[in-house]
Amino acid sequence: MSSQASPRGARAGTVMAVASMSCVQLGVAASVQLSARIGAEGVVWLRLFWAAVVLLILVRPWRMRFTRLAIRTCVALGLVTAGMTMLYMASVMRLPLGTASALEFLGPLGVAVVRGRGAARLWALVAAAGVLMLTEPWHGGADPIGVVLALGAGTGWAFYIVLTQRAGDEVSGLHALAVSMPVAAVAATLTAGPWVFGRLTWQVLGIGLGLALLLPVIPFSLELLALRRLTTAAFGTLMSLEPAIASLIGLAVLSQVPRPGAVAGIALVVTAGMGAEASGRRDAHGGPGSSPERPRNRAGLDVTGKRAAHSL
Repeated sequence: MSSQASPRGARAGTVMAVASMSCVQLGVAASVQLSARIGAEGVVWLRLFWAAVVLLILVRPWRMRFTRLAIRTCVALGLVTAGMTMLYMASVMRLPLGTASALEFLGPLGVAVVRGRGAARLWALVAAAGVLMLTEPWHGGADPIGVVLALGAGTGWAFYIVLTQRAGDEVSGLHALAVSMPVAAVAATLTAGPWVFGRLTWQVLGIGLGLALLLPVIPFSLELLALRRLTTAAFGTLMSLEPAIASLIGLAVLSQVPRPGAVAGIALVVTAGMGAEASGRRDAHGGPGSSPERPRNRAGLDVTGKRAAHSL
């Protein structure tokens, strides 16, 4: 029996997926605290710099041949990664972590809705209701600049998914990330580096390395392991829980107590994500007996067969 079909393997995969999302949100919460010393842009630069160093050491992408299309895709992916990360970090400086995460989650949800048919698109209405509950525009419950920043990050995430799927078709394993992450680090350096360099200490550099492990090295590895033990449907449904996990992390680490309306909004966005995943899956499979979709992680990279082996 394969690990993906085993009940024990499914339980382990579930734990890994939840641990991955928890690492992401813990990393963001820790970044909020560090931003008091080097600013939000400085934290983003530090995370991307160390992530690029770690991936270059582990993957060594210079040993692989890249087509021109693959290089262009990876460069575009790196630029989108930098923009998305900076926008999201700026949003969590103005919004509660759960609210920012739910608004950003509209990006991948939008991709699922656009690619879906019929019932899948109806979940956009549920997500829209969730956004209204999160932002409460009728009495200015959320910082409007923070909302725009989070939605911008969500738009970046949508492009990120499309580009990583294209990169995954061109480049095997983690090689796409090992090229795109240094590009993102360079872009962040041009934006925030000169302002940050004067504030760096050995302690801050060490904290930055820890953040780079929390985002993205450990979560990405956990997702790859989880996808070997879970079906694509189960994994996609679990990933829809990330805004709820972000809200819990915000409460536990940052003492952010969500309003009742925000809790309802997060629940609606999570429900929309699960519903779009389920509806889109039925349409994509074309009914019972059709071949299942190959599993992909949050970056959209195919992790079946040899690509999974190369990734780890």
